[in-house]
Amino acid sequence: MNDSKEIVKLAVRALEDKKGEDIRIIDIREVSVLADYFIIASGSNVNQVQAMADNVEEELGKAGYPCKQVEGYQSGSWILMDYGDIIVHAFSREDRLFYDLERIWRDGRIMEAAELGE
Repeated sequence: MNDSKEIVKLAVRALEDKKGEDIRIIDIREVSVLADYFIIASGSNVNQVQAMADNVEEELGKAGYPCKQVEGYQSGSWILMDYGDIIVHAFSREDRLFYDLERIWRDGRIMEAAELGE
């Protein structure tokens, strides 16, 4: 399995562990050179969104995948975590609806976690 898919699986698990809501994986390999995958998840409040980001960073770090950059942590309404080929977006519900990344990246392919294999 390539590293991108491994990172996606670990990140999704870390988001689920902190009760991330409506987790989406978008395969953008065919439509962008920015990354291979976007992972988008929502939380119900700032503390939960920050806890989701903290858990992703901790779990991926333990697996040897350090975060290259984090944006938006202090506000906690939209935290972007850059892992190179993977970008994790942890949103408040309101900001996720407002920015609507799923619509912006609709040319990408929405994936199910099961497609990543075990």
